[in-house]
Amino acid sequence: MTDPDELRRRTRALLAEHDPATTEPLDFLRARYDAGLAWVHFPHGLGGLGAPRPLQAVVDAELAAAGAPGNDPGRIGIGLGMAAPTILRYGTEEQKVRFLRPLWTGEEVWCQLFSEPGAGSDLAALATRAVRGAGGDWVVNGQKVWTSSAHNARWGILLARTDPDAPKHRGITYFVCDMTAPGVEVRPLRQITGEAEFNEVFLTDVRIPDRHRLGAVGEGWKVARTTLDNERVSIGGGRVPREGGMVGKVAAVWRERPELRTHGLHQRLLSGWVGAEVARLAGERLRQQLAAGHPGPEGAGTKLAFARLAQELSGLEVELLGEEGLAYDDWTMRRPEAVDFTGRGAGYRYLRAKGNSIEGGTSEILRTIIAERVLGLPAEPRTDKDVPWKELAR
Repeated sequence: MTDPDELRRRTRALLAEHDPATTEPLDFLRARYDAGLAWVHFPHGLGGLGAPRPLQAVVDAELAAAGAPGNDPGRIGIGLGMAAPTILRYGTEEQKVRFLRPLWTGEEVWCQLFSEPGAGSDLAALATRAVRGAGGDWVVNGQKVWTSSAHNARWGILLARTDPDAPKHRGITYFVCDMTAPGVEVRPLRQITGEAEFNEVFLTDVRIPDRHRLGAVGEGWKVARTTLDNERVSIGGGRVPREGGMVGKVAAVWRERPELRTHGLHQRLLSGWVGAEVARLAGERLRQQLAAGHPGPEGAGTKLAFARLAQELSGLEVELLGEEGLAYDDWTMRRPEAVDFTGRGAGYRYLRAKGNSIEGGTSEILRTIIAERVLGLPAEPRTDKDVPWKELAR
C-alpha cells in the first residue's frame, strides 16, 4: 500500500526528472499524470496509484513547494469535479484512457449539457431526443441552457431522452458529446454581472457514436446521479482555509476600515464567520467520508450552505462598504474562462452570488434531497412517477 513516504519519493523523482523551471507546463502535467500523481486515489494507468484519497495533499504540498505548474482547476472544474468521476465509474476502459488524461492536464475543457428551458429543477423531464440510426450511432436534437464554459469546451456530458414511452427517469441515456461536431451551436447568455460564462446550446442532427455512450441505454439517470452528487461536492465542499473565500474578504474590510463599523454589522460578521467555519469543518468531514467511496446526497448540504453563506456575506460586504460597495465599473460582454470571486470587487461578488442558489441544483431541490435521501423523511407525492414521458403535460 502506498504511504506518505512513498508518495514523497515518487514526487521528488518526478521533480528531478522534470525540473519545473525548465520543463514546459503541459509536458510537466503529462508526466505527473503518467507518474500516478494527478489523482492518487485513481487506478494505476489513469493518473493514480490506488492510494487513499487524503494522501493527495502530500503530493500537492511537495509540488507547490517546488513551484510546479498547476492544471488551472478553475478553468477545467467541470471536467475535474463532474466528468472525471463519472467516466471513472461508468466508462469503458477505452473511454477512460481516451478522456481522463487530456481532461486532467487541461488540454480538453468539458461542459455539462443537462438543464433545458423546460427541464431545470425537474431535470428528468428533459426533452432533448437521441434516436439510434441504422448504423448504431445516435442522432441528437434539442436545446440545453445555462451551460457553463460551453464556449471553451471540447467535450460535453449530455443527457438525452432515448425512450419517450418510458417514465421520465427511465428513458434517459448519458452521452459524451463532441462540442466541435456539426450541428452544435453555442450562444452566449449575458448575466447580471455583464459576463457570459453561461450559454445556451442548440443541437441539430448532432451525430454521437455509440462508443461515446456512458452506461447502458435507458440508465442515464443512474449515471447522472453520480455526476450531480459530485457536482454539489465540488461546488460546496472545496477545501478552503480558515477565513478563506468570501468571509475572508469581509473580515479584511472590517479590520482595515474601522470607520465603517457598527454594532449591528459586527453581529452579522460574527454570525457569518461562525457559519463559514462550520461549513469549512463540515466540508472537511465530507472529504474524509469521500475517502471511503463515492459521494452521496450529503453533498447537497454543503452546497446549500455554500450558497446561503455566499449571498449573506457578499451582501454584508456591500453594506459595510456603503457607496463604495455599489461601485461596478465594467459591464462589458466578457467570456471568462473561470469565475473569479476573489480577484474582482465587492459589487461583482454580490451580483455573482445570486446565481449560487440556482446553479448545481436549486436550494429548493437540495432541501428536498436532504429531507428524503439524508434524513429519510417521507417523499413528496409524485403523480407523474410512472407515467410515460410522452404523456406528461409540457
